[in-house]
Amino acid sequence: MITNFITLFFICVFFLFTLSVICQDSDIETDCTNRWIHIRRLPPQFNLDLLSNCSEYPLFDNFCPHLANHGFGKKTHNKSHSWYRTDPFMLELIFHRRMLEYPCLTSDPSHANAIYVPYYGGLDSLKFLYGPEVNSSYQHGLDLYEYLVHGDLPDVWSRHYGHDHFLVMARPAWDFNQPLDSDPMYFGTSFLELPELFNVTALTLESRAFPWQEQAIPYPTSFHPPNLAFFESWVNRVRRSRRKTLMLFAGSGGSSSKPNIRRSIRLECENVTSTSANGTGYEKLCELVDCSSGICQHDPIKFMKPMLQASFCLQPPGDTPARRSTFDGIIAGCIPVFFEDLSAKKQYGWHLPEEKYEEFSVSIRKEDVVSKGLNIIDVLKSIPRGQVRRMREKVVEMMPRVMYRKHGSSLGLRTKKDAFDISIEGTLDRIRSRLQEVAAQ
Repeated sequence: MITNFITLFFICVFFLFTLSVICQDSDIETDCTNRWIHIRRLPPQFNLDLLSNCSEYPLFDNFCPHLANHGFGKKTHNKSHSWYRTDPFMLELIFHRRMLEYPCLTSDPSHANAIYVPYYGGLDSLKFLYGPEVNSSYQHGLDLYEYLVHGDLPDVWSRHYGHDHFLVMARPAWDFNQPLDSDPMYFGTSFLELPELFNVTALTLESRAFPWQEQAIPYPTSFHPPNLAFFESWVNRVRRSRRKTLMLFAGSGGSSSKPNIRRSIRLECENVTSTSANGTGYEKLCELVDCSSGICQHDPIKFMKPMLQASFCLQPPGDTPARRSTFDGIIAGCIPVFFEDLSAKKQYGWHLPEEKYEEFSVSIRKEDVVSKGLNIIDVLKSIPRGQVRRMREKVVEMMPRVMYRKHGSSLGLRTKKDAFDISIEGTLDRIRSRLQEVAAQ
């Protein structure tokens, strides 16, 4: 059954790709100046075959169910139009499908301003992270490089030696930064450490602060509206929602005895008395949504309703600095509270401009909470209610920038730039600047 699904998917992919190129090549002089993108054709080992092996990584997961609806996963319920059980690691598939609708595709790579490489790098990494090639993780990406350089169209690479190429990797960059000479090896592959691929722009779920070629783009949420009516209906619900909880933390961790920000949050929340909210305008000052063992990952109902009822959503770092929950909270109109800049401010500058953070979020240093005993509730209670309303409205304004609308969406919804649109704009700008730097050298 899954093989039939994959075959049908790529038949649709090829049809849409061909149709898009045919329709758009004639529009060069008007809408697409400096925006042309060529999709590099790859052998199936770099994408199709990875989907057909979706059940072969038992230590990771059987991700076959998440392939439905071009990577959105199954609908949350049969009548749902906008809500899916989306797995964030399917972003490569989601992005590829949206690329086929991009209005400025060209079949001529020499005419392109950027080259999209539809390589499912996060899925390909599974054989190194959880599969039989775990001891060969330093080789991740070498096969791709060999094809790009010596494959059917070597001139596409040699034209700018990869400076105009970009790809999407649906995992945090931390999973791809193992040094080539690491001994002993630790979790991760060396894809982003390969000198051969240093020129390629990599769009990752999270990025490190220093490598120029990495750029974080939002984790996919479960909200993928197909038209403007469904989007506006959700926005109206967010605005009408009664915020009866001051702050909410949806996640796991914090149960160990070792001091850390998640432990501090849990202790503060658990120590709130039933009468503490008296006179605050809230029924509850804190709510915990336990998402241990991944029980929330494919069930947005577990956390979206509590988020709709909370004014502030706490976004502490965990294994990595950023969280998908940040974007879930924004979709719910819940004001994010960050505890370090790398959780969002230093990563998602394309989608959440750094100069806007004071308008839509709260920043509290985790050191002040963990080491100095700062009370998070006191900080949030001190913010005037009028300011809270303005911040929430700014969060609502940010909502389109962090959602991935449904493929084939209505023309009206396409007037609102979503996470994909902003990612493409940022990539084109980065590649343009990089090519100018190289030309000037």
